[in-house]
Amino acid sequence: MALERRRKKQKQKAEDVVILDHVSKAYSTGAPALDNVSLRVKKGEFVFIVGDSGSGKSTLIKLLLKELNPTSGTIIVNGQDLGRLRRRKIPKFRRGLGIVFQDFRLLKDRNVYENVAFAQRVIQAPIRDMRKAVPAVLSLVGLAGKYKAKPRELSGGEQQRVALARALVNHPSLILADEPTGNLDPKNTKEIMKLLEDINDRGATIIMVTHNREVVNEMKKRVITMKKGVIVSDEKEGEYLDD
Repeated sequence: MALERRRKKQKQKAEDVVILDHVSKAYSTGAPALDNVSLRVKKGEFVFIVGDSGSGKSTLIKLLLKELNPTSGTIIVNGQDLGRLRRRKIPKFRRGLGIVFQDFRLLKDRNVYENVAFAQRVIQAPIRDMRKAVPAVLSLVGLAGKYKAKPRELSGGEQQRVALARALVNHPSLILADEPTGNLDPKNTKEIMKLLEDINDRGATIIMVTHNREVVNEMKKRVITMKKGVIVSDEKEGEYLDD
């Protein structure tokens, strides 16, 4: 019986891609950005994090990226206890994540292929692997025919597709998306969300911070609502509700 309980506990741990255990973060002003937050995200989930400005959403993402350290509590991402992660190991840890930002963050002097290939160069992937992986992921996001284009020659939606391809090319199990549709019109927003949903269907876990009420309410995924540094609701098929 004890062995069965232990195996069940080990299986549960393996399914938890993200664990926050009583995490708080206070800035120099003393005001808590996060206040005793506990949270688990299982493998394959699609989770929206919503809330007003100052609710703690961005702080949470920065903690998951190890850009910030918590004042107290434990954070585990992909089985790695971030509190025990040495500084020199942080770049390697981040390579296992797919990260998509609102402002694309593309290399302006490089073409589409080179922007995506950059993520492969960072992990020192062999050239032969790069030549297979980059075209494959560009095809996935619908940009196979624009691999020579520079970012300035692309629309906002296309630039975000490049950013998404770059985040996907190393096959991360966890994707952190911080307002990925914030600079896009409704048509491009819908296309990017369809891509993210397809990627989630392929097995990737996605945590997405957004202010876009329409996107959240249409997709009916798990919704975590934050307010003043605490989680005020966590719904399996939730909505972004008005206060």
